[in-house]
Parts: sequence; structure tokens; C-alpha cells
Amino acid sequence: MDEQSRAILQRILRKLPGKKTQNTLRVWGCLSAEQLQDLDFTQPKWLLLENIISKCEESRLRLKDVTKLEMVYHVENPNQGTWHAYKLAEAEDEALSVDFTQFKEMFISHLEEVVQHVSIRMKKQEDDAVWIRIAWGDNFTKPNHLKPTYAVHYLQTPYVFILNLASKHKPFLYQALVLSTRHAAINEAHLTGRSLTALRDLLMKQYQQVFPNQNRTLKERNISPSHPNIDKEHAEVAERTRQMACEAFGDGAVPKLETAVYKLETRYRGGSSDAPGDRDELFRGVVKFSSPNLLESLRHCVSTGMSESPVTPLLSSITQKGRNYFVIAEKVPGAASQTPAHTT
Repeated sequence: MDEQSRAILQRILRKLPGKKTQNTLRVWGCLSAEQLQDLDFTQPKWLLLENIISKCEESRLRLKDVTKLEMVYHVENPNQGTWHAYKLAEAEDEALSVDFTQFKEMFISHLEEVVQHVSIRMKKQEDDAVWIRIAWGDNFTKPNHLKPTYAVHYLQTPYVFILNLASKHKPFLYQALVLSTRHAAINEAHLTGRSLTALRDLLMKQYQQVFPNQNRTLKERNISPSHPNIDKEHAEVAERTRQMACEAFGDGAVPKLETAVYKLETRYRGGSSDAPGDRDELFRGVVKFSSPNLLESLRHCVSTGMSESPVTPLLSSITQKGRNYFVIAEKVPGAASQTPAHTT
């Protein structure tokens, strides 16, 4: 095993959660059943890792085996790093008929045609998610496996999620994705987060949505009513407020977003005596909401009356538009609402 393979292996093994190590190695499939039985998973982690590396060296595992383990780790732990969502646009007639084999062949062919040294690993999961690992090189250097890019594309959908993509590699990856999926362009979805699952659920609407005028059953309350009519009125108001909160942010378990960012590029509209400076200049600022589960926090604020209802479109647009980055700018006639990341 060369130094690069050993370094990557050590890094992956250190990241593995202790309780998942044995199962991850079994899914990896590069160590025999006998070798796994010889390992004592109750040992201190540093000692266990040394024993695992020793087994890998005994088996003469190569770089491709180590990168396979890294992909297994990312598939089982998709909440590492910051994912960026993209949406393919202008689908051709054949877009919905592209299967995994066609996608794989076209993607690899296009990328290897424009990048001389590149290493690509691809695997399709049961949910039709195609995981792609790309180690980039150039005309003079071999692929750097210590800083790979990951991309996840759901077949027959326009959605792609990308992790660790350097600016200089964006045109190559965008072009390969556009051509292999039979689209004409790819746009930034202005949606980022640490949870790949949350981004997917939000864009594909794979969470419990609540629609206007949907009948909801009032929940029982243990508080004894001081007066039947007053209690009924309070209950109806509370339920209407919760209805609006659920319409805006979903019901039950919601996608786990951590942030929402609003970038202001507007002009001052106050009285002339209150103007902080030249009113022709843009007023710039950034407002950022942060929470371990932002949608759940916003829903709670609205449903409990901590914030006013109905919900402002600035917040409800997170779920309605599937994004968490917004630019609030002066309206310019004829201005494009979305800038493509790449077009062909």
C-alpha cells in the first residue's frame, strides 16, 4: 500500500463512528470474514485502527479499494461537509429515458475528454441516487485523492447535489452533468446545508406538507375551560395559527436546514431628513437565521404566537421555492431571476 492510500485509509478510519465501524467494513467487502472475526471492536480506537490497517496491508489493498471505503463512508454519513444543490434545466426529449448505464458511460467519456488526469468512481443506490466521486488532476499532475469532489444525482430528476467542488473544476463537472443527463443548462438552486437528506427532501417535497383549507382535527387540551365559548374561540385561533405555520414549513418531521441567508441590496426609502447618506447608493447588508433545525424553529415561533401571522413570504419561500439563500434587490425591468451555472 503506497503512502497516499495509507493516508486516505487512516483519515477515513478515524472518521468512522465507533458503533458503525464493523458494519461499514462489512459493507466495504475488501476484508475477508476471517479477518473481520480476528478484529476486536471493543479495543481502544487507535489500536483497532492499527489492526485494521495491518489487515489491509496483508491483503495488499490498492488505492481503488481505499476510495471505495471512502465512498461507503460518505453514503452512510451524508451529513458531512456543506452540500450545494443544483437544478438541471431545458431537458431534451430523451432526458427521462436516460438509465444508469447510459449516464455513467456518457459522464465518464465527457469528463475524461476534457480533463487529462481524472479518477472517477460511480455507484447507484437503491433510491436511484447515483453517487460520483471525482479526484481531479490536470495535464501535469495526477489526481489528488486527498481532496475529492462528490456529486449525487437522482436519475430521472433534475436535481444534483455537490460537495467540495473547486471553482476551476466547475465548468468541467457542469458540462459533464448537462450532457450526460440530456439537458441544456444547470442552475444553482441557492440551497446549501450539511444534511444531504434535508436538501433532497426539501427540493423533492419528500416531507409532510400541509395545504390551505386542509381539514385538521383540534388537539385535546387538558386545561379546564373557564368558559366554553372563550375556550372554543382560543382553540380555533391557536389551530388557525398552527395551520398557517404548517402550511409554511411543513408538518411532522421537516427537512433539517441549519441556515437561511438574506442579502440586501436595496435603496433607502425613509424621509430625506432621516437618510443615513446618499439615497442613490445601495443599502447593503446580510441577515442570517441559524438553528440546528431552522424550519422546526420557525414553525414553533409562528404556531406559538412568538412571531406574527400570516407568515411573511420571505420565510415561507424557503419551502415553497426550495432555497435558503435570497438576494433582496431593487427591481430592474427585464432582469433575469436566475443565473445559470452552465449552459450548452
